[in-house]
Amino acid sequence: MKKGDKKVIRGWVMYDWANSVYQLTIASAIFPIYYNQVTRNGNNDLVSFFGFEIRNTVLYSWAIAAAYLVVAVFSPLFSSIADYTGRRKLFMRIFTWIGSLSCGALFFFTGRNTIEFGVIAFSLGTLGYGGSIVFYNSFLPVIADEKDQDRISARGYAMGYLGGVVLLLFNLLMIMKPVLFGIHDGSLPARISFLSVFVWWIGFSQITFKRLPKYTYGRTKNEGHALWYGYQELVVVFRQVRKSHRLTMFLAGFFFTMMGLLTVMFMAATFGEKELHLTESVLIPTILIIQLVGMMGSWLFARLSERIGNIQALLIAVTIWVFICFGAYLITNAAGFITAAFFIGMVMGGTQSLARSTYSKMIPETKDHTSFFSFYDVMEKLATVAGTFSFGFIEMITGSMRYSILAISVFFILGMVFLFIIYNIERAPLRPSYLTRKK
Repeated sequence: MKKGDKKVIRGWVMYDWANSVYQLTIASAIFPIYYNQVTRNGNNDLVSFFGFEIRNTVLYSWAIAAAYLVVAVFSPLFSSIADYTGRRKLFMRIFTWIGSLSCGALFFFTGRNTIEFGVIAFSLGTLGYGGSIVFYNSFLPVIADEKDQDRISARGYAMGYLGGVVLLLFNLLMIMKPVLFGIHDGSLPARISFLSVFVWWIGFSQITFKRLPKYTYGRTKNEGHALWYGYQELVVVFRQVRKSHRLTMFLAGFFFTMMGLLTVMFMAATFGEKELHLTESVLIPTILIIQLVGMMGSWLFARLSERIGNIQALLIAVTIWVFICFGAYLITNAAGFITAAFFIGMVMGGTQSLARSTYSKMIPETKDHTSFFSFYDVMEKLATVAGTFSFGFIEMITGSMRYSILAISVFFILGMVFLFIIYNIERAPLRPSYLTRKK
């Protein structure tokens, strides 16, 4: 197929609009609050999951960890199959149906008596989202020239942000003003919002599937075995990473930083509802604040990195994260939570974008950027697994999410240590400078 087809590119971009509603409505805002409310019986937050007694929020964080572990382990396999068979769209469609149907199935999750069903549906929704993204991202170099890929990727990100916010605003109105919709059942607005994610995700994704090519080119048979090629590529990248002390230190710092950041992203609403007893009328608008402020924060940290360098800017961002965690440990009311959310928004987008751009500058000269970023993506997912599992484990043994918040601060401190090591390395100047002030 010819690269640069505008109709195909618009179709690709629409998938961000379609699937980002999962991230905002299911993963970050409405479902975590609903889950806490329907799985708690008075002050009793213990639930029976296939006969095992466990705290509801511990189970929730471990469900996220399990789903991302599956994606991290099998994403190289998925990528290999896509490369060799050329059936990217088929696999992307399968994961889209798994994810969207699972979100719709959450409509039937009504409380403690259906806890197994609800947790499995949520985990499958997370798996479908993560799995579809693997194939979605793999289409970019197929449909667009290298010089246009950054711009097209940014368009997708912007469309995803906009789509997620539009649907969340609609669902927020329905939850806060159910009478306007003729709804009198207290739990029904949240459950309808889960159905809306299914309809939105599967509906708009049809535009993508209609415009993307059915088949894409595959690798030749003499390049390796289809099932193991993705893992072989990761091993090759790992060996190259080990040769670079700077890159090794950076990825270690990146791993611990993402452990903290992504855990905050998934568990913020749960913490606010359980520990601070905030209602959805406070929590959901606060999540929106994080999204809106995050856009400004990304721009500010991009400008800061231009003036002082990427590593210095990252050190500032991670230092702010440490103070946020200590502050969150002491929060007792809605005002404190909203204040913390503002600062989280300021550094969340900036930290993620700086980490990715710094990595792109640090990798050795190569034509195989895809393998290096596949390695980066797997590390990010494993950081999610480690962070959310640790969060739940610490809550389980201490009985409080506040100690889990303190543990997150430790993750960020470890990230700072590795970044500071890079900052103090003075050997061999790097291509596009990220350690020194631009001239």
